[in-house]
Amino acid sequence: MSNKQIVLTYEGLKKLENELEYLKTVKRKDIAAKIKQALAFGDLSENSEYDEAKNEQAQVEARIVQVEKMLKNAKVIDEEDINTDMVSIGAKVKVYDMEFEEEVEYAIVGSTEADPSNYKISDESPVGSALLGKKVGNVVEVAVPDGTIEFKILSINK
Repeated sequence: MSNKQIVLTYEGLKKLENELEYLKTVKRKDIAAKIKQALAFGDLSENSEYDEAKNEQAQVEARIVQVEKMLKNAKVIDEEDINTDMVSIGAKVKVYDMEFEEEVEYAIVGSTEADPSNYKISDESPVGSALLGKKVGNVVEVAVPDGTIEFKILSINK
């Protein structure tokens, strides 16, 4: 991961900080206990428990480094700075889906926080990037794998 700036909401920042704390305290201790137990089994050349624990340790350490880099390069979006005149990162956008004739509200977030199943879409996603900079009343066409979808922006909130 390069030193690219990571855009986070305050909620996303807290989530990453909590994950880092969990990995450094709880997960490291769990893995150390697994390694100690596997060492008690003796011969390491045929000890799959030891190999598995060492692999898990490597994955956790890699994730710790990744989260630390993300936090170091984080730019937190202050709710006070969110512009409700046009769609920006951190805003909640209520749109009308012209094809399905339904209203949907999306939160526009940075790519590390994206969770489409909870209507948190990345500013880098097709829908997110199409909505950025648009205003209430604008109709936005978005190219998706199935063709094109149209949204009308109904409201923009913090």
